[in-house]
Amino acid sequence: MELRDLPSVDELARDIGDPLAVEVARAVIERAREEIRSGVEPGDLSARLETELVALRAPRLLRVLNATGVVVHTNLGRAPLAEAALRRVHEAARGYSNLEYDLAEGRRGSRQDHTSAILRRLTGAESALVVNNNAGAVLLALAALAEGREVLVSRGELIEIGDGFRIPDVLARSGARLVEVGTTNRTRSADYERALGPDTALILRVHPSNFRVVGFTERPRLEALAQVAARAGTPVVDDLGSGAFLPLHDEPSARESLAAGADLVCFSGDKLLGGPQAGIVVGRADLVERLRRHPLQRALRADKLTLAALEGTLALYLERERARREIAVLRMLDEPAASVRARAERLAASVGGAVEQTVARVGGGALPLLELESFACAVEEELAAPLRLGDPPVVGIVRDGRLLLDCRTLSDAEAEEAADAVAAVRT
Repeated sequence: MELRDLPSVDELARDIGDPLAVEVARAVIERAREEIRSGVEPGDLSARLETELVALRAPRLLRVLNATGVVVHTNLGRAPLAEAALRRVHEAARGYSNLEYDLAEGRRGSRQDHTSAILRRLTGAESALVVNNNAGAVLLALAALAEGREVLVSRGELIEIGDGFRIPDVLARSGARLVEVGTTNRTRSADYERALGPDTALILRVHPSNFRVVGFTERPRLEALAQVAARAGTPVVDDLGSGAFLPLHDEPSARESLAAGADLVCFSGDKLLGGPQAGIVVGRADLVERLRRHPLQRALRADKLTLAALEGTLALYLERERARREIAVLRMLDEPAASVRARAERLAASVGGAVEQTVARVGGGALPLLELESFACAVEEELAAPLRLGDPPVVGIVRDGRLLLDCRTLSDAEAEEAADAVAAVRT
């Protein structure tokens, strides 16, 4: 094709019947000119126009079948929401809401009121506050309580969390000054005591959510650290990272942390809690109030859909067994290996695959040493890419020349969808 053979924008867009056709046709023709000048045949421009119009309106954020065996998969959206949480989101989103309106008093209210009472009940805290994520919660706590002053942190807790964010960087952005205490593998209460001074604003304790230091190690118990801080009149902020309300191996809970003497506790609303992405701060009422009044709180506050999903999730924890049954993350972590194997066998029988024993992980930086016995359906490696591009996309793990569809992170219904997806890409 020569440049003179290109149709006009009106010719290409004629009879399409799409209000975006002219705009997209102009871009299609411009790219065709560039391809012709570089010696590339542009192909069927009408087909390209129709393809680009479809792509323009297609959603980019898609539901995905997680067949990786990683329960809290950060890249795949972490925790799936419970049906109860989804119902709350639908109710809050379908019309107006009392997000910041006190219905009893007929005046402006606070968006924090919707989750504060239930968080106090579940954790035993005096007060609570919700922001957009846990990194934001830690940043807000540091900015509100320690700007321009010193924060003591063990060298063994200067961790890097997802996407390259590091605790020292968060401290620097908050305006606080980092004071490192102890060593990478051993930090004692006495190290904090020696570092305390007139400019110390708080002690920050960071739970090693996504790693463990093993061997010749030492870390003071929170009770001992709280006693050191109390003698100096210095608050302790405990960043739990993942957070949990029910016993999960060695993962600490906010209630336990507060009972041990922490003044503020920060943790995630998703991950092991199984709710939406959010940062939760619970603890002393006076300290929480300082966070609430800080200007940064407005920039970090959670929106109405997050608060609705979080409230729906938290309500399930009022009944422990209901939470274990209805919150997907807890259900997947608790499911017996025999049930996972039976699901893998059904999937393998449907697609002509083989059952393979695997090890599933918690993910999301939580319980890094925990291995969950699991089973996968193994199919040919060549299916990995077409399954990822299917509807719905199926994401598994390629290992030793095969694609493993781990059934710990697939429900029964999702396993059936995965079987249909495999059949579709094979045709």
